Amino acid sequence: MSRILATYNIKGGVGKTSAAVNLATLAAKSGAPTLLWDLDPQGASTYLFRVRPKVKGGGTKLVAGKSDVDALLKGTDQEGLDLLPADFSYRHMDLALGDAKRPERRLARVLEPLKDDYEYTFLDCPPSISLVSESVFEAADALLVPIIPATLSSRTLEQLHSVLAQDKNGPKVLGFFSMADRRKKLHRELMDSLSREYDILDTVIPNSAEVERMGAKRAALVDFAPNSRAARAYADLWEEVRARVG
Repeated sequence: MSRILATYNIKGGVGKTSAAVNLATLAAKSGAPTLLWDLDPQGASTYLFRVRPKVKGGGTKLVAGKSDVDALLKGTDQEGLDLLPADFSYRHMDLALGDAKRPERRLARVLEPLKDDYEYTFLDCPPSISLVSESVFEAADALLVPIIPATLSSRTLEQLHSVLAQDKNGPKVLGFFSMADRRKKLHRELMDSLSREYDILDTVIPNSAEVERMGAKRAALVDFAPNSRAARAYADLWEEVRARVG
């Protein structure tokens, strides 16, 4: 059965793209046919996979169902991992969704023809609460939510749960700590308090210079530094996510 997993947070700069790229790579390495859809107009995932950030017809045509999504897919250097690239026109995707009937269903409809082709589909999402995020919530089986142990994290996590509480059939929320430094007292205290209040996964992605090198290497951390502490943490995170989503 196909699973759709969205790396999402209302806040930016928390490690969504790093998680999407590394987890999608690990899924493909495990032998599961995997797709990553880069929904962020900045196109960071697309850049890391060395693919041109261009979708023929743009985001408007895609969400309107006027593009052949199969024709837009790109292969990557990782066997078993395909990419639906970002496009700068995605910055107007809210407007395109606003013109559609049942906009919250549009992303799910785009992915519908691919459901038998991939075991896992990852959505690398822009930071926002918008029609795009509402459509992501409708399409996804689970939201993978990276949380930096900082004061604002508790607020954004509370906001997300508040939004999703309105839909009893919404996706699972699987939070995990990202860019964490256990040497910092504040990080330890916030990790402890948030773990008591919310369903947070056990794996912690450490703050690491190796993760920052992904941009220079244009590759997944689990490929160029598989034995690094952060890469091992991503591997543990993938095993934990896979156990939770099936």
